[in-house]
Amino acid sequence: MEKPKKKIAAPRKPARSRKRKTVYSPEEIHEIFRRFSVQRPEPKGELEHVNAFTLLVAVVLSAQATDAGVNKATRDLFKVADTPEKMLALGEQKVGEHIRTIGLWRNKAKNVIALSEALIRDHGSQVPDSREALVTLPGVGRKTANVVLNMSFGQPTMAVDTHILRIGNRIGLAPGKTPEQVEDTLVKIIPAEFMRHAHHWLILHGRYVCKARKPDCPACVIADICKSAEKTSEMPAPLMELAPQA
Repeated sequence: MEKPKKKIAAPRKPARSRKRKTVYSPEEIHEIFRRFSVQRPEPKGELEHVNAFTLLVAVVLSAQATDAGVNKATRDLFKVADTPEKMLALGEQKVGEHIRTIGLWRNKAKNVIALSEALIRDHGSQVPDSREALVTLPGVGRKTANVVLNMSFGQPTMAVDTHILRIGNRIGLAPGKTPEQVEDTLVKIIPAEFMRHAHHWLILHGRYVCKARKPDCPACVIADICKSAEKTSEMPAPLMELAPQA
């Protein structure tokens, strides 16, 4: 008896990739960042540091930790170790004692020593000013590299953290499931004149206004432009200088 032939399934068509688009016009995006620039003309990161090396260490330590918690741990650390050589001489155990209050401190202490060694060995003890070089250092990912490039070298990078990821999706500015997707959209839509400080404006907006649990819409300077379904106010915060200049 002849066996029935197996049916060969038709090859599946590749799924169409959904384009992640902003819901704002170029004019609206320009106005959003113009208002942020008026509200905070010179935004600053909240991680305390004294040079590019201590900034790099602070950002590495900030993963899954608050800036306030990192600052508390690094104030004394950076007084005795503000260069790769001093950090290496301090040693993993002593570094660990300084940062014990930070989450994942054991692994972070290893990374701080390892990246100090790599900077001495491969970069003449200097923090490199390219993303390609930075991400080869122990404990350094794309976000950390972008923060250092922006804050220490003035490069117009977009470091997408949990706040920016949330805002990008919540208000429809840059929808995306991953930080890379959100970053890719933001660097394309933000006007060049605002890119230098854009990531700080978004982080601070997410930290203090468009908060995770509940957005503080009455305090928001872009409330009348915002297209979030969670919005509770149509009017921007009462800052007289937010009006467009004549």
